[in-house]
Amino acid sequence: MRHLKKGRKLKRTHSHRKATLSALATALFLHKRIVTTVAKAKEARRFAEKLITKAKRGDIHARRLVARFIRNRKALKELFDEIAPRAMDRPGGYTRVVRLGFRRGDSAELAVLELVDYNIGTGMVKPKKEKTKEVAEQQVAS
Repeated sequence: MRHLKKGRKLKRTHSHRKATLSALATALFLHKRIVTTVAKAKEARRFAEKLITKAKRGDIHARRLVARFIRNRKALKELFDEIAPRAMDRPGGYTRVVRLGFRRGDSAELAVLELVDYNIGTGMVKPKKEKTKEVAEQQVAS
């Protein structure tokens, strides 16, 4: 039984899981949204939100704590200079997971992990179809 066992193993060793979560968080901070599997997205959400909470402090000790996991300097600068100040008034819940459907090759369930304060748009919205001339004339006539 898995009582009191937090987190998902993601079928990886500890070091591989740590590297995967660091890479996902780095990509999230650089691009503001990433597409991955639901399990990875949920686990990366926990990981990234803890890093954003530490970054909100803004001091050098917090920067060094976060730099243990985020090795990319550009991502670290983005986190401390742009993401953390925007999240200052938010008491948690900095990210959202939106399910997309199933991947074609292996039927893995995909999701978008995105930062809440950066609403870029999903890109999944279908454009509205324009009414044909006949339909428009019928609606005007009735």
